[in-house]
Amino acid sequence: MKLYLVRHASAVDHLGGSIKKDEDRPLVPEGKSEAETMAKTLKHLGIHADAFVCSPLVRARQTAEIFAEVLGGKDKLHISKHLAPAGQPSELFKELAEYKRAENIFLFGHMPDISHLAQQLLGVDEMDMPFKKSAVCRIDVYAMPPDTPGTLKWFLSPRIAEACQKHHH
Repeated sequence: MKLYLVRHASAVDHLGGSIKKDEDRPLVPEGKSEAETMAKTLKHLGIHADAFVCSPLVRARQTAEIFAEVLGGKDKLHISKHLAPAGQPSELFKELAEYKRAENIFLFGHMPDISHLAQQLLGVDEMDMPFKKSAVCRIDVYAMPPDTPGTLKWFLSPRIAEACQKHHH
């Protein structure tokens, strides 16, 4: 199973007006285009998705929706409370085990949890990876829940994705 860990794109960083709670903070226009650039780069690399699983928070859901739109799969979008801040990886793994035929699963979460999830999947105690907003990390696992450390295949930062897009225009 190929897992693509994605940190949500840039969101409004303050509360006010109709935004009363942290979980309601939406993406800013720049965040939307950053997510779109990343999704288009992945599409260009021939990556497809069997499922998109996101945190219930607005900014993660909006990021997932953009990826689903670009990569095709609006109907494959699922929400998991285990990807919300302070979610439990062990519970998330149980949920992912239900996706029997899914080869490529995108997971949309938050810092520092998404980084902790990567560490857990890789079986490392520490990982100094700059998980920027919209960054994607691919980790291949051999069982779900994982019983052996997964393999880090690649890590794509928004800056690299942007450079790739410019190169293709």
